[in-house]
Amino acid sequence: MLRTHTCGQLTKKEINQEVILCGWVHSRRDHGGIIFIDLRDRYGLTQIAFDPQVSKKAWQTADKVRSEWVIRVKGKVAARPKEMINPKIKTGQIEIKAQEIEILNKAKTPPFEIETEIKPSSIKEETRMKYRYLDLRQGRLQRNLVFRNQVVKFIREYLNEKGFLEIETPILSKSTPEGARDFLVPSRLQQGKFYALPQSPQQYKQLLMIAGFDKYFQIARCFRDEDMRQDRQPEFTQLDLEMSYIERDDILNLIEDLFTKLVEKLTSKKILFKPWPRLTYKEVKLKYGTDRPDLRFGLEIQDISDLVKESGFKVFEKALAEGGVVRAISVPEGAKLTRSVIDRLIDLAKNLGGQGLAYIVIKENSSFQSPIVKFLGEKLTQKIVQKLKAQTGDIIFFSADKENIVSSILGQVRSVLAEKLNLIPQDKLAFAFIIDFPLFEEELENGHFAPSHHMFTRPKDEDLDQLNKDPFKVKSYQYDWVGNGIELGGGSLRIHQRELQEKIFQLIGFSKEKQEKFKHLLEALEYGAPPHGGIAIGLERVLTLLLDEPSIREVMAFPKTGDGRDLMMETPSSVEEEQLKELGLKIVR
Repeated sequence: MLRTHTCGQLTKKEINQEVILCGWVHSRRDHGGIIFIDLRDRYGLTQIAFDPQVSKKAWQTADKVRSEWVIRVKGKVAARPKEMINPKIKTGQIEIKAQEIEILNKAKTPPFEIETEIKPSSIKEETRMKYRYLDLRQGRLQRNLVFRNQVVKFIREYLNEKGFLEIETPILSKSTPEGARDFLVPSRLQQGKFYALPQSPQQYKQLLMIAGFDKYFQIARCFRDEDMRQDRQPEFTQLDLEMSYIERDDILNLIEDLFTKLVEKLTSKKILFKPWPRLTYKEVKLKYGTDRPDLRFGLEIQDISDLVKESGFKVFEKALAEGGVVRAISVPEGAKLTRSVIDRLIDLAKNLGGQGLAYIVIKENSSFQSPIVKFLGEKLTQKIVQKLKAQTGDIIFFSADKENIVSSILGQVRSVLAEKLNLIPQDKLAFAFIIDFPLFEEELENGHFAPSHHMFTRPKDEDLDQLNKDPFKVKSYQYDWVGNGIELGGGSLRIHQRELQEKIFQLIGFSKEKQEKFKHLLEALEYGAPPHGGIAIGLERVLTLLLDEPSIREVMAFPKTGDGRDLMMETPSSVEEEQLKELGLKIVR
């Protein structure tokens, strides 16, 4: 080894030892003829002192070095003077009295400064992506990747102790209509045919259950040709897990235990609810307006449709007559919201497809400030205030429309208000499972039912007869894991009988030709498929939450930009004509 220790390793225990360190020059200072260099590697910083009286040659060389040069230093560990102790770093009580220095490599001036403190970088996104290898030298990102390794290690050890087998499934797979768009890979040996990169190992893990591997997991790479956003990348990693001979709660209990222990061992964050709440889809859509609620604060939505069905207020009555709902949210101390904030919330409601927001401010002496009280009357207004348990100084917002529009509006209003009123504790984790999802989406898609989760999700046993009567009423064994308003993972119990799987294919409009793409799975289901189920958890989403990062790009080594490009490698890129010819492909512009 070129070094005896790392730059984050030495303490007062090593004083007077001769050591050799290697790393990057983080900073260089000249104090009274003595040159100080902070030497950096991924383990930390160590201060090196170059004194011409100790070694003039080393001092002369140190005088030439610049930031980000790679050097090798030999010297003795010494205690720092009391006034120079730095309690913020592990090596803050010592320094190295340099005897020798070797320049291993010079460096151009970086396009941005390399930082060590934990804070989001202010560097332009495109610059960071182009010079990602320099961006990754930054302390925050290095800590993120170290933490990622610790999380994966913990998961592997936990699941191995529980009897799970880690089994790798193919990357070159088959294109099947599962929802997202596939990345296709042309075959050279079978020209005109294509592999697809897996959107998930879903079908393979079900086939592993049929093969008898009753406890499977994988830290799986997945690929989806989707539009980018903060929590999406074209390639990502998920904890993929499947079990046989289990019920829903067996999987939920396992995930709760795994991630509770992981959070408590690897972070300082506090989990708000133990055990994690298990809330129905219907319940959360009503109370929070979303199926991925942030439970760190209240502001629950309430349905007041029955209370106002004969209110005389045309907006409410029209919505109810058309099969809609009227719902409200009471905001403690909301009267202090400025008019501009209220106007922005009204605009938000309109942008989401609603007509706007009505509101009532509760003033002193049970008086009200609102343009709608004259329609509702004092008596009905008082009943609404009592139902919502609003107090003096509160504000109540109302939305009246189709149920899905009202849920979307008040769900987002709830989140905006929580931020504006500082109701969100940043160091807390509010985990929950959402259960009892509908099997299908609320509306038909191209004249057919659309799966709420995916087409392999098992309908609830008590609802099977509804598949032939009213499929919209069928609930499923789907479940999602949410945390602080983020969907962290999702799974279900799977269909394990061919007849039922074919029935679902028919309901979602799959022709015989499309069903043929799943021939391998349908046939396998006839060979004694056990009851099974699983879950897939977005590793980057979990890491982003635990590390308080704004985007999953901050917990990935080499992410893509918002439009799916790698500016460092300059991909996607053109290929040689000869390569296309070998694949039997031709580009048509």
